[in-house]
Amino acid sequence: MMRVLAVVAVVVFLFGPPTALTAYAVLAPASSNGCMSGGAAVGPVGALPAELTASTTGGALVQLDRAQLRHAATIISTGSRTEGVGRDGVLVALMAALTESHLRMLANPGAYPDSTTYPHDGTGQDHDSLGLFQMRPAAGWGTIAQLMDAGYQAAAFFGGPTGPNHGSPRGLLDIPDWQQLPKGAAAQAVEVSAFPDRYAQYEPVAQAILEQLTTTPGATDAKRDDAPFVSSRIVFPLPADTWTRMSGFGVRTHPVTGVRTLHAGTDYAAPAGTSVLALADGVVAYAGPDPRAGNLLVIDHTLAGPDGPQHVASAYSHLSDGSTVVTEGDHVTAGSQVAQVGSTGQSTGPHLHLQIHPSGFDAAPTDPEPWLAAHSPTALDGSTVLPATGSCRTETTP
Repeated sequence: MMRVLAVVAVVVFLFGPPTALTAYAVLAPASSNGCMSGGAAVGPVGALPAELTASTTGGALVQLDRAQLRHAATIISTGSRTEGVGRDGVLVALMAALTESHLRMLANPGAYPDSTTYPHDGTGQDHDSLGLFQMRPAAGWGTIAQLMDAGYQAAAFFGGPTGPNHGSPRGLLDIPDWQQLPKGAAAQAVEVSAFPDRYAQYEPVAQAILEQLTTTPGATDAKRDDAPFVSSRIVFPLPADTWTRMSGFGVRTHPVTGVRTLHAGTDYAAPAGTSVLALADGVVAYAGPDPRAGNLLVIDHTLAGPDGPQHVASAYSHLSDGSTVVTEGDHVTAGSQVAQVGSTGQSTGPHLHLQIHPSGFDAAPTDPEPWLAAHSPTALDGSTVLPATGSCRTETTP
């Protein structure tokens, strides 16, 4: 709670005092305390190990790297805040994703060439299936953009009243009495596979993942290495050819309040609904409302540097209502969609306000443009977005 208050305080300071009070409706996440219909609650996700090895029921070794475990963490985090899922539901989801994609975000260039423009771990050719759970756009699971996002797929798999598909197709919570089914059968009830017996073999692997990545609520886990995972990839936070640079970092007259104050980041105009992408691998520190920034998202990163790991926070402001697909504690991957461009808070039009805070969000911000130029961010297609000189697109004044 103190962390949330610190984040809000820093943002209010950086954006200046609000000129009016605005009421916001904040949806509280579903409680994960106590027992749910899906069994025991799921503890918070901790730091990710570099790898994990476990055995199937048949004795086959399954080796998972950090990228795969990051997807597992997204599934666990999504399930932990979804009412009615509990530990059993998370295990079912992990078993399904292990079976369908080996916990990899799979594009499908044969059916959907555009799917390869989104962050992915490999390709598959199973009809028109996409992603971790091999969901089909043609079956109504979602759009290509939605299904290439791990958080969306996890929410769709769990389904229920808060799921994106409202029961069609059916997610786990839409299956009557799913808790009474064997876990493999519950996974099959969602996936409707031609090979229904595949899922059960991955139950011990799912158990190992859940035990390794989480702690028991209210307890500590001395076995886990709490060192953060280090990221070396920087991705520009908007897709290529969707944005135009607007206002830069520095003191300016605020276009809404008319007060001269520090503009603590850079504004990139983009159409409302444009995907906002995580700058680098990291952990969500804050996701919620702010009087001036509108809908705000803050992500903590540990980046590889010449003098060792560096702690950096990135902040994304004015996000569209209801578009943030992550919550505090979620692990995100560089280039994964975390929200959409909006115009909430004190804003004159749809745009992304990006802030960079070396040493963490409680520290002073730095100019994002030279910082980005020094780190050579890439677009999703791998091309460099900003040249090494740090020059940008044509600037206009909002």
